[in-house]
Amino acid sequence: MADWVDPNMHMNMAYYMVAFDRATDALLEQLGLSYAYTRHELGMIFVLEAHVTYKQELREGDPIGVATQIVDHNRKLMHIFHSMTHAEDGFAAAACDLLLLHVDFKTRRSAPWPKACTAQIGAMFAAHRLVPRPDWAKQRVLLAPSPGAAP
Repeated sequence: MADWVDPNMHMNMAYYMVAFDRATDALLEQLGLSYAYTRHELGMIFVLEAHVTYKQELREGDPIGVATQIVDHNRKLMHIFHSMTHAEDGFAAAACDLLLLHVDFKTRRSAPWPKACTAQIGAMFAAHRLVPRPDWAKQRVLLAPSPGAAP
C-alpha cells in the first residue's frame, strides 16, 4: 500500500476507488459475473455512477476492510454500497455508492441480468436490505433511467 500514499502521507483518493473496485469484483464473482463472464463474451458490467464519501483518512500500513451490500436492483441495474473501515481500529474511512449496468457483450447495449444470476441477486438483496447504511454516507443514486433516456 506504500504506493497508494500521496505527499499528504495518507491514502490518495484514487486508491480508495481501486479498493472499492476490487470489492465490486468480489461481489460480482459471488454473483457469477466475474471477469471470466466477460472474457467468455457472455456479458459485461459497466459503472454508470460512482459517489465516494471520505470520512477519515487512512495512512500507510493501515489495514483496510470493505463491506458491500446490494441496495437496490432491477432487471438491468444494480445499486451497490461499499463501506470502508480501518480493519483493526474499526473507524469509518470512506463509503462508495455505485450504479452498475449489465451490458450485452456483442451489442454493447444494456441487457437484463442473466437468468442464472437473478435469483442470487434477489437473495443477496433481500439479506442486504436489512443492513442499514450509515447516515453520513447516504447518497442519492438513481436506479431507474430518467424519462427519455436510452435503455
